[in-house]
Amino acid sequence: MSDHFAAREKGFEVEFARNQELAFRFAARRNRLFGLWAAGRLDLPAAESSAYAAAIMAAALDAQTDDDVIGKVRVDFNARGLDMPEAELRRAYANAAQAARQQLGAP
Repeated sequence: MSDHFAAREKGFEVEFARNQELAFRFAARRNRLFGLWAAGRLDLPAAESSAYAAAIMAAALDAQTDDDVIGKVRVDFNARGLDMPEAELRRAYANAAQAARQQLGAP
């Protein structure tokens, strides 16, 4: 009976690790897409757009919440004199999340 529980526990561990990896990949993809969207609004050239998206991904690793990621973009927009309503930033973030789900085949 103990072997059954050990196998079951191992199965849960494998599933947990897979879910954690998928969550990380989803967040990275979402943040990259959001960074690319923001780079387009900031009128950055292609090479800078990719670097900016990578910077958003890196900043997101240190962020505590989604609001922190959105706030980073808002600060960058304000620094460039670009007034962007909060609702539009949140909509773009949600759109990036939806696109990331579709690209990764996640539910």
